[in-house]
Amino acid sequence: MSYDLLGEAALDRLNFLCPPQTNVQQAVNGPHRSPADTSQPPPMTPPRKRDLYMLLRDHAEGDEVLGRLWADVNAVPSWVCWEQIGRGQEVFYRYGRDKSRRDPHANCETTQHILQCTRDLPSIKSGGAGHASSVRVRLLHAAVRQKILRLAQQNPEYYDIQRWGIPINDLDCVATIGTFSATLIWLSFPRQGIWLRRREVEDYIALFRYIAYLTGTPHEFFATPEKAKKIMEVLLRDEISPSATSRILANNILSSLEGQPPTFASRSFLEASCRWLNGNELCDQLGIGRPSLYYWILMAGQVIAAFRRIMWSVIVEDKQGLGQETVFEFKYIPKLSKTTKAEKGRGTLVRRGGVEKRNFRAFVLACIGITGVVWVALRFLIRLWREAVILCG
Repeated sequence: MSYDLLGEAALDRLNFLCPPQTNVQQAVNGPHRSPADTSQPPPMTPPRKRDLYMLLRDHAEGDEVLGRLWADVNAVPSWVCWEQIGRGQEVFYRYGRDKSRRDPHANCETTQHILQCTRDLPSIKSGGAGHASSVRVRLLHAAVRQKILRLAQQNPEYYDIQRWGIPINDLDCVATIGTFSATLIWLSFPRQGIWLRRREVEDYIALFRYIAYLTGTPHEFFATPEKAKKIMEVLLRDEISPSATSRILANNILSSLEGQPPTFASRSFLEASCRWLNGNELCDQLGIGRPSLYYWILMAGQVIAAFRRIMWSVIVEDKQGLGQETVFEFKYIPKLSKTTKAEKGRGTLVRRGGVEKRNFRAFVLACIGITGVVWVALRFLIRLWREAVILCG
């Protein structure tokens, strides 16, 4: 099964030039510290973050492999139209909503990448924050792939290569890009009553085709909206088969978001949202709970809002988000002794308001508005009927 060979080769070179720190505590205290030595060890200093993008940039000129990758990600393909890419970014904020492992920090990192890629046109161009984070994600994929393969060599039961193929392969990456683009356009948005115009679809797909190019994902599948929709349908037909681990992951994601900012949504509301967007059949397979009618009413009151600055400040800058921009370090390291387990939520943060109160208020106001319109219409029809009776009498 194919995967990003150039990204993998570049990571090997970067690891040679600047090896990752594996045991900071041992490096600080010394490998030969005697158990009888009761003296206080020197304070441990935090490790310096290894920014693979900066390393790539700084060593590209003097290394053939790194130079090839650097030239590749900074070259602008002939099919890129910056005006169209900019329009695609606007589509994200026009219709996009504040929508793993359970860790909310990882969820925020993924969101930061998307926000950086859609912030503005300079951000996605060479040297911009979105461009840089896409290259970092590409190298992170290579790091995770290598780690999983090493663990599989030590213990074949950890990951079945014959059954699942190379981890984080081209198919996986195409499915990920499709989730953020085609699946939204043809599944999630319509289920919210949103249908994009043809030009909006073309612009949005073009944006994510370029993101696919930067992350080392085969981008030909997103050359046109028709191709993007076709690969989405193929993946849904042939690849969606939830396993026990899938059910654990899906519920862990809900647990990580339950009661957390910026929405402070309850578990039931999150379950209703999942079912509204993904359908009952898939959610039943994933073991997602069935919320009461009240939460379906809240979903009916869901209104579209473009939170460009609010989302960025909450996800990236706020202390309950990332606290600062991430450089996509390899933090969640796979281990033979570490498997995915069901986890509980961190507890609901008590706060007045939040997405549920907002949606309920929107639903009530909509009902009041509809009732008012119906009442005015009835009054008008009754008046017409009375006048008609008088004229005919």
